[in-house]
Amino acid sequence: MRPVGSKYLLEEPLGRGATGTVWRARQRETAGAEAAVAGQPGETVAIKVLKEELANDADIVMRFLRERSVLLRLTHPNIVRTRDLVVEGDLLALVMDLIDGPDLHRYLRENGPLTPVAASLLTAQIADALAASHADGVVHRDLKPANVLLDERNGEMHPMLTDFGIARLADSPGLTRTHEFVGTPAYVAPESAEGRPQTSAVDIYGAGILLYELVTGRPPFAGGTALEVLHRHLSEEPGRPSNVPEPLWTVIERCLRKDPDQRPSAVNLARALRTVGSGIGVHANSEQIAAAEGVGALLAPDPAPAAPRPQQVTHGRGAPLTPGDPPRRGGIGAWARRL
Repeated sequence: MRPVGSKYLLEEPLGRGATGTVWRARQRETAGAEAAVAGQPGETVAIKVLKEELANDADIVMRFLRERSVLLRLTHPNIVRTRDLVVEGDLLALVMDLIDGPDLHRYLRENGPLTPVAASLLTAQIADALAASHADGVVHRDLKPANVLLDERNGEMHPMLTDFGIARLADSPGLTRTHEFVGTPAYVAPESAEGRPQTSAVDIYGAGILLYELVTGRPPFAGGTALEVLHRHLSEEPGRPSNVPEPLWTVIERCLRKDPDQRPSAVNLARALRTVGSGIGVHANSEQIAAAEGVGALLAPDPAPAAPRPQQVTHGRGAPLTPGDPPRRGGIGAWARRL
């Protein structure tokens, strides 16, 4: 066992990703007042230990401390709760509730695609989580099946969105210098690929990709090199798969609009998906069917999409940039160097 601060002990790794390793851990004493959840000795938790190069980056450490209050207050039934943050020497770690179920990527790999009804209702819950985070000014920026954990309760699987704030914390010059990138090309919004500002609309695009994958087993822009995938996000329109009902395709297509201003808000997306889920099932009545067929009217864009709070960042050599400045090393060229 390995200690994390004075309050936690790492027991076994649960998974590794681009930004760090998630461990099953045990609390050995009650957390202090700075934690969102004090916990009890012997309680089992999950701890994400960020990679050493992140912990050694002074900019990331400062962001980590600055984001503490945001991450600790972000609570929702479909969001994995962050209980505590640990900063100690060269170690940065997030202490979270432990979800014993698989992530959605693994579940799809082992069980195959979902039915359109199940995919609609599951994604509606994810949209609920996004709506809550966007209302608090938090953009996830890395929505994909691997960041959705499935919690089994009363015989049902509840999606739990995790890794909030990781992309934001790790999007720094230090990470660029290590030639890493936080994000997966198959799930990246066009504006992200071009280095344009990333509002909450990037999460809606990610939800559209995820929804497509839930019913087909693969994301719409997959295959080839990372650079080729990014070009497809920018220039291709996905075709409607034969097994996707028209109302559900209307939702997917609207989420995947290249123009972020044309994508629905998370609140409207959740409402639309529940309408579709009710109207495409075998037991749907005429009123539910009609509502699903008219789902496009529910998919209004967000008039004021959430955006990351202003903060000074630098891109390579040269003067600092602030949000709104044209990217100096952005776009696909920068992606190609990072991937």
